[in-house]
Amino acid sequence: MAHTFAELVEKQRAADEAYARVRHLQDAYGPPTQTKWSDQQTTTWETAWRAWRDLARDVQAAVTAYAKQEETPRQEIEARVKEAVRHGEGAGDEA
Repeated sequence: MAHTFAELVEKQRAADEAYARVRHLQDAYGPPTQTKWSDQQTTTWETAWRAWRDLARDVQAAVTAYAKQEETPRQEIEARVKEAVRHGEGAGDEA
């Protein structure tokens, strides 16, 4: 599956946003070992966690495929993607 660099950046952004949602829910609900979460809170957090996990897995697979396609070390591609996300790049940027 071929990916462009911009697609990798967008996938990473989506994973980062999903992670932020998980962290927000944890902060809002309190530590599960200290605060009794309702069934709804538990379900909401688990759904958010699964979404983040799946998106993160997809990013890793896409970065690996792109690195092979570009014949570039995977760690280099991953670092460039994370740098592009930090600097708001990606849409239309080809690296």
